[in-house]
Amino acid sequence: MTASAAVPVRVAGIRKRYGTAAALHDVTLDFPAGGFSTLLGPSGCGKTTLLRIIAGFVEPDGGTVHVGGRDVGADPPWRRRIGFVFQSYALWPHMTVHANVGYGLRLRGLPRAEVAARVLAALERIGMGGLGGRHPGQLSGGQQQRVSLARALVLEPQVLLLDEPLSNLDAQLRVEMRREIRRLQREVGITTIYVTHDQEEALQLSDVIAVMSQGRVEQVGTAEEVYARPRSPFVATSLGAATLLRGRVEAGGTLVVEGRRLPLALAADLVGRSVRVAIRPESVIVSAEGLAGMLPATVTERAYLGHAWRVVARVGEGVSLTAYTVLPIEVGQVVSLRLGQAMVVEVEE
Repeated sequence: MTASAAVPVRVAGIRKRYGTAAALHDVTLDFPAGGFSTLLGPSGCGKTTLLRIIAGFVEPDGGTVHVGGRDVGADPPWRRRIGFVFQSYALWPHMTVHANVGYGLRLRGLPRAEVAARVLAALERIGMGGLGGRHPGQLSGGQQQRVSLARALVLEPQVLLLDEPLSNLDAQLRVEMRREIRRLQREVGITTIYVTHDQEEALQLSDVIAVMSQGRVEQVGTAEEVYARPRSPFVATSLGAATLLRGRVEAGGTLVVEGRRLPLALAADLVGRSVRVAIRPESVIVSAEGLAGMLPATVTERAYLGHAWRVVARVGEGVSLTAYTVLPIEVGQVVSLRLGQAMVVEVEE
């Protein structure tokens, strides 16, 4: 099971409406050859519609799809050399694992011996070499997803598309399958486009993340770029936890929020401007001691995460911050906070 040479994918000016509702607004994206790209966003943002347009299952109202530099808009799905892994697995329940994986090869009219050899190699690669005689109903959810992945890759596509493939699995299986999908993608070197609403999946799997909202692309970049330098409040909260605050910047980079002065070391050119900032919980240091230079705060919420406590602390009326701490903080306890990096996500005119 070896994929064809990796190719880039480009969508340009893609538009799609369903009745009066716009699903996609002039979406333009480049997916690098051999890379793992993720479309991240909430339900209804257009990410699955875009994936199905690339596959040829849905016709756009406007725009183009290029695979390997070639416009494939006139090609039906079976001519695009694209593998598709569905959320529902879409396995034939009456067929064995071997027959499911080999189904597309048989449709191509390949010799029986070649089909058998390629299917066996595909099953060996996903760690299911001895399970070819079973039916889908005899497999776990994770095993069924592996079969679905093998069925797509055995056709040696140029591009692999995955539509929320792990959403039906329990938490532990999702973690295992993330590793499996990433391992296979790296081994085969195939251009991959992955759809998810799960922030953790996007961070762990992706070379490139495109954050989508209401049919538009909000930001594109590496996981590190999008996480550390979000360009909007939506992106800041779409990838990781963040506290959003609106206030006016004073000299010294202080942000005044609801009459409370927060020392955030904001850029000098923002002085006098109203801005929105995002502060990650890991950028807030919590101390049980009342130390100079730190903000007094009262803990209003706490939740145990295993590796740490997540606490919400109020530093003034209408101003609360979320932080992680290993200290056994109690609700109602007065603590001290030191604020680290604040990301400016909006500058108001």
